Amino acid sequence: MSEEPLTVDADRIPRHVAIILDGNGRWANARGLPRTAGHAQGEPALFDVVHGALELGLEWLTVYTFSTENWSRDADEVTFLMEFNVDLLERRRDELDELGVRVIFIGDHDDPRIPPAVLDRMRIAEEQTATNTRLNMVYAFNYGGRTEIAYAARRIAEEVAAGTLDPA
Repeated sequence: MSEEPLTVDADRIPRHVAIILDGNGRWANARGLPRTAGHAQGEPALFDVVHGALELGLEWLTVYTFSTENWSRDADEVTFLMEFNVDLLERRRDELDELGVRVIFIGDHDDPRIPPAVLDRMRIAEEQTATNTRLNMVYAFNYGGRTEIAYAARRIAEEVAAGTLDPA
């Protein structure tokens, strides 16, 4: 059975889609696998989404990958996720670049718990893909609602103090 090509109204495609990468551990647990197997299984699903976004002409795709709350997970799982991020960025960086995807990371990257190898791969991916324009892929890494609100408030206060923003 052959699949018919999907017809999509280009005027109804949003400019920005955000997804939360959630449920990988539950998926693995339901199959009697370690939680880390679920994280590894999520990678091909994410890249299916990337290819679909490119096919549709989406401008922005934000993926929420690792929240500040994730640091409270089992230490072995956190270690796996940090090592997995290094591996993933090394394996997929060139592919994303060739596809014309610009990689951007947001979140608190001054956190001393983030291994230097992760920060290094993030920086390299951002630099390598900086001029790409086909899709902007934003990875929210080490993000949290409270952290983001505090960061935004601090930036506003700095702008007011510098005289570049009127507090009114």
